[in-house]
Amino acid sequence: MKYVITGSLGHISKPLTETLVKAGHQVTVITSSADKKAAIEALGAKAAAGSVEDEQFLTNTFTGADAVYTMIPPTWTATDWKGHIHNVGKIYAGAIKASGVKKVVNLSSIGAHMPDGCGPVSGLHHAENELNKLDGVTITHLRPGFFYHNMLANIGMIKGMGIIGGNYGDNATLVLAHPTDIAAAAAEELQNTAATGHNIRYIASDERTTADIAKVLGTAIGKPELPWVNFKDEDTYNGMLQAGLSPEVAKNYTEMGTAVATGHMAVEYNKNKPAYSATKLEDFAREFAAAYNA
Repeated sequence: MKYVITGSLGHISKPLTETLVKAGHQVTVITSSADKKAAIEALGAKAAAGSVEDEQFLTNTFTGADAVYTMIPPTWTATDWKGHIHNVGKIYAGAIKASGVKKVVNLSSIGAHMPDGCGPVSGLHHAENELNKLDGVTITHLRPGFFYHNMLANIGMIKGMGIIGGNYGDNATLVLAHPTDIAAAAAEELQNTAATGHNIRYIASDERTTADIAKVLGTAIGKPELPWVNFKDEDTYNGMLQAGLSPEVAKNYTEMGTAVATGHMAVEYNKNKPAYSATKLEDFAREFAAAYNA
């Protein structure tokens, strides 16, 4: 089978590529950085350097593929983040239609049922809808929980303030997912020849309260009393600005935290809970400690 993978050598795309190559498939990896060509080829894949905002480039790269894996790379410069994500979804849909690809596995997120009010994830809602407009294409939207690796952004807070926190509500429960578990699900779906129509697959490696997250990560770095602090939305927004994020990014991330706190983000997930994947919080804590101590 011939697969095209977007996302370059990211936390999901790299292990996904490795799995497909090992299974004997022909894999092309799209990267925005031509200097990653050698590293991609070292995995046994072909590199295609270009932008996911270039519909003609995507059409050319997708042509002849049995299936594609789509993801929308993060951006920190968009003045309308949701609109940017929506637009990339439109570009993907146009390239898929023009290239004749008949199977798509698309990385989305828990909360993508929300057309508004969930920060960048609401952009993914509209990207999903653009793909769902395609006729005769089998589509599976992967909706994982909160990426474990996002917690690495809290290392500076822990070192500088001795706390970890967010605006997710008092001792909220977070749905967590490890990129390698997401990659495994993506590989399963890409190789699933029986799938038809439009599908949603939720992915969760673990579910833990914020207090538990603080305790497990804190213990791993030698700070077992590390507290989780629930921030007000205003404090979250201002803290992100002080950390150097743009007002647009800070606004959207704060909005997503509010969606967690109100429970709205997890409504559809709670109706369609999957079996947990392999990587538990304690497993990720070792990775977190290595990064913390680096």
